[in-house]
Amino acid sequence: MSTDTGHLGIVHWRRSVWNGARCEPVLVTLCPDGLRVRDRSLGTVLQADPRAVACRLTRLGTLVLTVGGRRYALVGRGASLSPAPSAEQQRALEDAGRGRPGPGRPAARWTSCSTAARRR
Repeated sequence: MSTDTGHLGIVHWRRSVWNGARCEPVLVTLCPDGLRVRDRSLGTVLQADPRAVACRLTRLGTLVLTVGGRRYALVGRGASLSPAPSAEQQRALEDAGRGRPGPGRPAARWTSCSTAARRR
């Protein structure tokens, strides 16, 4: 069993800079060997080595990730029109919180991003 700690949480991907209503919940996994962002159907939106990701936090609380020249704007909450996280995303979050290994993922100690933020 690995002793690495990963962070997992559901945030919203602002797919449009101009239209804040176009937010989609995404499951973000950050561990020492990779960053992975998955959409509502658990399809991979982004997968990269964390060392290859540039990020900055805006004054309005948007985390902007840049990977290979492409930008991804992540916010904690979506707009009122944004869909809720899917059942698959919720299940993956709960399973990771219990320390269960998912398909293609080794067992590890997982800390939810939202849980870690509440502890501070």
